[in-house]
Amino acid sequence: MYHKTLSYRIFSICNNVFLTILSILCLLPLYHLFMVSMSSSAPANAGLVTFWPIGFTLEAYAQTFKNANFLSSLWISVERTVLGTGLALVVNTLAAYALSKETRVFRARNIYLWYFVFTMLFTGGLIPNYILILKLGLMNNLMALILPGLVAVFNIILLLNFFRGVPKDLEEAAFIDGAGQFRTFFSIYLPLSMPVIATVSLFIMVGHWNAYFDGIIYMKDSAKLPLASFMQTIIVMSDMSKLDPEAVASLSQRTIRASQIFISALPILVVYPFLQRFFVTGIVVGAVKE
Repeated sequence: MYHKTLSYRIFSICNNVFLTILSILCLLPLYHLFMVSMSSSAPANAGLVTFWPIGFTLEAYAQTFKNANFLSSLWISVERTVLGTGLALVVNTLAAYALSKETRVFRARNIYLWYFVFTMLFTGGLIPNYILILKLGLMNNLMALILPGLVAVFNIILLLNFFRGVPKDLEEAAFIDGAGQFRTFFSIYLPLSMPVIATVSLFIMVGHWNAYFDGIIYMKDSAKLPLASFMQTIIVMSDMSKLDPEAVASLSQRTIRASQIFISALPILVVYPFLQRFFVTGIVVGAVKE
């Protein structure tokens, strides 16, 4: 067997070592940030903290969770991610199921498919999108952060290819038993599609959680900013007005920012391991059609 040869074993060892080093390099910045967040203000400001906290304290986290603006932004991001992921899965899976049918079943399939692909190549642009949201009365509304990206063509293509790989015998058996299209979709296709659905869910969740630009544009009320937009204003734009003045005076801005960045990254780090086992399967099966 090829996996028992000496050359394959050497390659496997080198590959594992390389991936381990790469993983450590990816995690080191986050780990360093965590150490800074648990350090006192003087060593943090002086840049003395490396991979162990100096002057251990959790005051930065205490002040972060006392910050009403931060907690409000965190809750808005949770709402956006949960609602946006749920609605996107409903829309994208239904669209992919319809487009996975052959032209003899769905005659306008190719027209709709090319219509979706066209939107991947050409978009209306920022100003038309802003005007559309404004005319629809969605400014300062959570739906302004969800509806524009509800239909993701890349995700539809992944789901479509997966659905086309489902054996037709199962669908025909369901039709013979009297099931309609919706019953077949929910009883046959969805249970078999957990790997690709988990993969698409991860894409959507990360996209919603990390999106900041649309929040800055469409949320004029600072109390309605999602977490990523909130972090953008206080870190990149250096707008500290949304922080507690007493906390800013008594603590290092660097430790407070480090604690907030770590907390904002934590949910995705927690969710990813549960979906990771589906990730490779969903990408491979959904991306290739024989």
